[in-house]
Amino acid sequence: MTLQETIPAVFVSHGPPTLPFEDIPAREFLSCMAKDLPRPKAILAVSAHWETAEPSVTTRPDQTVLHDFYGFPDALYQMRYDAPGSPDLARQVQDMLSNAGFPTHGDSERGLDHGAWTPLTLIYPEADIPVIQLSIQTDLGAAHHLALGRALAPLRDEGILILASGNITHNLRAWARLRQLGQDGVPDWVTTFQDWVYDKVTAADIPALLDFMQAPMGRENHPTPEHFLPFFVALGAGMAGGHPAVQGRRLHHSICYNVLAMDAYAFG
Repeated sequence: MTLQETIPAVFVSHGPPTLPFEDIPAREFLSCMAKDLPRPKAILAVSAHWETAEPSVTTRPDQTVLHDFYGFPDALYQMRYDAPGSPDLARQVQDMLSNAGFPTHGDSERGLDHGAWTPLTLIYPEADIPVIQLSIQTDLGAAHHLALGRALAPLRDEGILILASGNITHNLRAWARLRQLGQDGVPDWVTTFQDWVYDKVTAADIPALLDFMQAPMGRENHPTPEHFLPFFVALGAGMAGGHPAVQGRRLHHSICYNVLAMDAYAFG
């Protein structure tokens, strides 16, 4: 019998909904990412675009996509990602989180939002791997999501890919303001935070990461925290056996639209 290879937990920056059409380094990276990972039995996606008061898990047997955006090219609204779901994995995730003290719910109607399906169309374009999605709880902060990840860490030993999706930096109002002013180039406040995250992951400085809103240019890059919270689910899932240390490595770094750092990290 072949033993299932443990899969690292991964955080990716999903960028704009048009990511599958963008001619940018992040798209090229995501299109090649699967070759550097063991093929998963299933995927648990954690996206910044599904926010609930308590953890919820999609339970439908077949997936559909949500076109949860407006004002984009018609071709984007024609895109689909018809992966199978996994009610069995959804029940397992609910049980794991409930046993860890998190009230957890199933959602039999919701499909995949663009924070999940846009990167998945690039990473696993065949859509032949079962996918379920877990919501985030923005009001509960980074430590809560780190604990969610730690509760789900055993899934990695079962060949389940925990794929967290958000953005290392995410201030779209600033992007709109820069466009109005006709300013091009990457602002220093973007690269300052991008570099800070890399330094803290490299140093395994989890307390500093948890306090990211107080980091240099933290609030400038995350006026609201939801796009960075999935990062902590992947971080927590990368912790081995309850040990506080974590091995994190940056898989990719680039900038899109001047203010979106598109970095990706693997943990474990």
